[in-house]
Amino acid sequence: MNYQRPTDLNEAIALRASGQFHILAGGTDFYPARVARPITEPVLDLTALGVLRGVAPIAGAGGWRIGALTTWTDLIRLAQAPELAALVGAAREVGGIQIQNQGTVGGNLCNASPAADGVPALAAVNAQVELRSARGIRSLAVTEFVQGNRRTALASDEILTAVLIPAFSANARSAFFKVGHRKYLVISIASVAVCVDFDANEQLSFCAIAVGSCAPAVRRLDRLENTLRGLPRAQVLPRLDAVLASVATQSFFGGLSPIDDVRGSASYRIDAVREIVRRLLSETVSG
Repeated sequence: MNYQRPTDLNEAIALRASGQFHILAGGTDFYPARVARPITEPVLDLTALGVLRGVAPIAGAGGWRIGALTTWTDLIRLAQAPELAALVGAAREVGGIQIQNQGTVGGNLCNASPAADGVPALAAVNAQVELRSARGIRSLAVTEFVQGNRRTALASDEILTAVLIPAFSANARSAFFKVGHRKYLVISIASVAVCVDFDANEQLSFCAIAVGSCAPAVRRLDRLENTLRGLPRAQVLPRLDAVLASVATQSFFGGLSPIDDVRGSASYRIDAVREIVRRLLSETVSG
């Protein structure tokens, strides 16, 4: 077994470029997947790279930079801006306390589970991932980076180093909710994150609705977002109610492709998403 645990980011990037390493960012999915069998693949353990941990405002442009090794506990303890409330809410739903202490934002993204709690919350705030390699730095939207079940756009020589969240106004609000068979320590049947922002005239200037566990990767409800965007605050919820009561409601959720499994049926998942969307938009639009 080739195990490397660099303490310098440039060293880690050089090692990544030198061979096909499996990247370890917390190990909460890596180790359970290998119970009762030896680890034979080369491992590049990033957990000694303190530079990749922490949350900080982005100077000049505004917004937030979240290091890839930032844990869910780090986020729970964050005195957050309102637009980060969905991400903090998702952090509280990730496993138990031990998993929250060890699991990382970057690991959650790269693991690319369709049921990942953190991904819808990041998609709802138009987050981008920062990818570094010996070739340079590039950024991708979270919705482009996570491509399907356990599939990402991470190149074989790249390391995910941070998540970048753009600036919102003081009017922004976000929220997250997931449905499972119990309150904690559960894989979601369906999850939704919502983020809204209003301009100085109280018109809905930004609306994002991201759904997890209902497709191979997180999905934004683009048609519903576009229908609500630009409306005065007082008209958003009546318009939403009209959409949900319409015979054409299904078309607003057309990007979803839920499956029937032991946790829930496809039809139940769609019904759950509709109800969660209604509740979260009621919460965030009402302020």
